[in-house]
Amino acid sequence: MTKTLSETFTIADDFPPVGYDAWRKLAEEGLQGAPFEKKLVTHTYEGFDVQPIYTRADQLGEGDPLGFPGLPPFVRGSRPLGSVVGGWDLQQEYAHPDLAETNLAILADLQGGATSVQLRLDAAACRGLDPDDSRADGLLRGQGDGIAAYGADDLSAVLADVQLNVIGVALDAGAAFLPAAAALVAIWRRRGIPADEARGAFNADPLAALARNGQLPVAPAAALKQMADLATWAAKNYPHVTAVGIDTATYHHAGATAAQDLGFSMATAVEYLRAMAAAGMEIDDAARQILFRFSVGTHHFLSIAKLRAARRLWSRVVESCGGSPDAAAMKMHVRTSDRVLTQRDPYVNLLRNTVGVFSAVVAGAEAVTSVPFDHMVGLPDDFSRRVARNTVLILQEEAHLHRVIDPAGGSWYLDQLTEQVADTAWKVFQQIERDGGMLQAVRNGSVAGQIDAAFTPRAKDIARRKEGITGVSEFPNVGEEPVAHPPLDLDALRSAAIERVTAARREIKSLGALSSAPDAVAAAVAAAENGATIGQIAQALGFNVQPGEAIAPIESRNFAGPFEELRDASDAWQAAHGRRPTVFVANMGPVSHHTARATYSRNFFEAGGFEVLTSDGFQDAGAAAAAFANSGAKIAVICSSDKLYPEFVPQLATKLKTAGARSVVLAGHPGANEDAWRAAGIDRFIFIKCDVLATLQELLREEGVLSR
Repeated sequence: MTKTLSETFTIADDFPPVGYDAWRKLAEEGLQGAPFEKKLVTHTYEGFDVQPIYTRADQLGEGDPLGFPGLPPFVRGSRPLGSVVGGWDLQQEYAHPDLAETNLAILADLQGGATSVQLRLDAAACRGLDPDDSRADGLLRGQGDGIAAYGADDLSAVLADVQLNVIGVALDAGAAFLPAAAALVAIWRRRGIPADEARGAFNADPLAALARNGQLPVAPAAALKQMADLATWAAKNYPHVTAVGIDTATYHHAGATAAQDLGFSMATAVEYLRAMAAAGMEIDDAARQILFRFSVGTHHFLSIAKLRAARRLWSRVVESCGGSPDAAAMKMHVRTSDRVLTQRDPYVNLLRNTVGVFSAVVAGAEAVTSVPFDHMVGLPDDFSRRVARNTVLILQEEAHLHRVIDPAGGSWYLDQLTEQVADTAWKVFQQIERDGGMLQAVRNGSVAGQIDAAFTPRAKDIARRKEGITGVSEFPNVGEEPVAHPPLDLDALRSAAIERVTAARREIKSLGALSSAPDAVAAAVAAAENGATIGQIAQALGFNVQPGEAIAPIESRNFAGPFEELRDASDAWQAAHGRRPTVFVANMGPVSHHTARATYSRNFFEAGGFEVLTSDGFQDAGAAAAAFANSGAKIAVICSSDKLYPEFVPQLATKLKTAGARSVVLAGHPGANEDAWRAAGIDRFIFIKCDVLATLQELLREEGVLSR
């Protein structure tokens, strides 16, 4: 008898609700005895657990305890309408040392949809040095990590034909934030930009500069005073410009967890609020001068939760300091993290950057920077910059993600994760405060120690490929065509900068000692308008005379770095010897018995830059040993099934050693057979969860590719 379907489809009738207990029972049955907590619960590096499913029972409270968009505690966004009306601020960054090249890149990006620019000055300018200063020599030998701009004239060339009454300009000038800010203000004034039309961020962040470089060109107390003076001046003169930028990239790139990242940002913010209060600023004015700059990786749910938690924490900090609710609305700029990007197979970075940008906009960031896929290779070209900005534009113009206010709102999972990140970060922040504040924590190594401790388990997971890196530790392509850009003639660029600066530099009689001036910022701006260079203004501020004590800088850790170092060594070996280090894979028995481990072995060894020689399989040990002897390799890998290993391993290992194998590797966990197989000649075992990195390093040392 045929059953007639109802014309009305009702989910409640056809799919009755299932309670958590019933779901849990079925899930445990499906695990067939494997522990639920081990298989289905994710354990984060912050130390809390992420459940496989969340239900109404996980709701944080009645109603909406996280508030509404645009209202405290601002978890759901700092603005009531989010980015619905105007979209996001697509702020692209520039670091090419050539002024003309940077200007062309800026104009192309603005024409292609970017809405603001971020200018990163070179290492010399960031320390308050002009290019002809002898102390700048060692800072200008990199691959062009910053614009060679040393004053208002240089910045004006970089920003030629840019409509500065419409386009915002952010600076990344390290410790020289005040001289660089003076140069930017000089440009606004020269071009007649009204103060209420100028938009930008000076991004004064002396603690980040100290942590990154290990030293400041002035004492930390003087740097904090300069930051406070700049904030006081900006608050009075430029209503749409922020003076302070709290950038946690130094800590994030070193391996900080999401909770540490936020804890450090709040501790830094409180340090800066104290400095601004000491300069006479009201808490509301001081809080509004701060722009938070965060980096996000490829764990998109954690990134979303991190950014939402940041706004919650900042709201609590401002409230605790006596600020008004309106002043606690965080200004947030988010960038895809360098630590997750790779040099090898850089096109995968397109996906990593898309995930980072997606996380930022879903979490409610006001400004985003989309990183070119070749960022880790060198300075981007026209193509990679275009793809970077179009990543954001597609999410906005075609996916319409900005049309939804707080798309994460109402997710029991994300709300819980946000609370967990916020609670853990608050504990990090409180401990820093108990120990004397962020400046003290940076100077005494406490911050670096916390990051090191947190990164250790992640480093082990990366080495074991539990946390895989596509294109590098997983699915590598040893023969890939590298992405390369023409090298920069840094000597010529420096010579041009010296000639340009010395020709334009003139004596500024009114400069004097700015550190003791009644209004040091106003005097610096006037000097910049008159042609003073960043180096001249910095010198007048007391830079590089008696710098603060040196500390160990916090070094960046790129996740792919250890594996990419192996690939670099393999490339160098090939260039010197005409071949790569080689591994011979002895596939034994039928294809069905060896294909899985053969594939695993190829992936394993190519991650270290080895050329892998393989075959369709051998039926006897003699044939495999003869093929190995003819291969020229010194490393042999036996691949088959656990069922066939007892038949092949004892005789094959011996024959391979006789045929000249320096090292015989067995693919698979040996279990109870380890002692017997080692006695037969097996030197190493590779299997899921083994230390891939250490094994590859050992074998490359034996090959002579790596130094011992």
